[in-house]
Amino acid sequence: MKSYETLTLEKKEGIAEVCLNRPQVHNAFNEVVVKELTEVFNRLEKDEDVWLIILTGKGKSFCAGADLNWMKKMVNYSWEENVADSLEMSKMFETIDRCPKPVLGKVNGSAFGGGVGLVCVCDIAVGCEDSLFAFSEVKLGIIPAVISPYVAKRIGIARTRELFLSGERINGKRAAEIGLLNYAVKKEELDSKVQEKVKFLRSSGRKAMKEVKRLLRKMTELDPQSFKNFCAEKIAELRASEEGQEGLAAFLEKRKPSWRR
Repeated sequence: MKSYETLTLEKKEGIAEVCLNRPQVHNAFNEVVVKELTEVFNRLEKDEDVWLIILTGKGKSFCAGADLNWMKKMVNYSWEENVADSLEMSKMFETIDRCPKPVLGKVNGSAFGGGVGLVCVCDIAVGCEDSLFAFSEVKLGIIPAVISPYVAKRIGIARTRELFLSGERINGKRAAEIGLLNYAVKKEELDSKVQEKVKFLRSSGRKAMKEVKRLLRKMTELDPQSFKNFCAEKIAELRASEEGQEGLAAFLEKRKPSWRR
């Protein structure tokens, strides 16, 4: 298995855990993190032995956003370098967001700026009640541009406006109330809550989960009539598929489908 400079990758029983591994800087982004996260998710998308990806961080923080040393270098970037840098980060978020396999965020601590963007591209995000979250870019005279579509899609435009403009910090409980996190639990309960969600996901059809993610993307990409046609054709396809036939047969025969045995 390939080793990485800024993250670790562990695979067990079809589950891949991607862990940001820069605890000394609170798992902050730099150009290497961006490159390696993009690469590892592209690899896992093609890995037929992996059906679920867990994204987490090592240490006390999930991700503190941009690394200070990286930001110092950005001060001297040319216009072209700034644009290229932003496009690489945009590619990273898009790669995770469009991953066809479920991505479960084990948000082990606080997240700021782009780190909250990572939370937003997870399908399910479980965090800690006392962790802090903020879009602090406005306090630096910049804006959270690259992550904005993912944040707005997750918590709605009204909440996005408030948090982007104020830059205020909210705790995990509040993050769960507004939908940034799916669940906020006590720190000592984080592992058990994540495993609870893994158990539910494990009982779902592998192909069906991929198609759910595709369905939700198409909902915003297609016009209403095209989406209606897509839905009709997709359900017909899946009912006739091997997994669909097995799932329906198992239900009628009152037994577990093959992927749960």
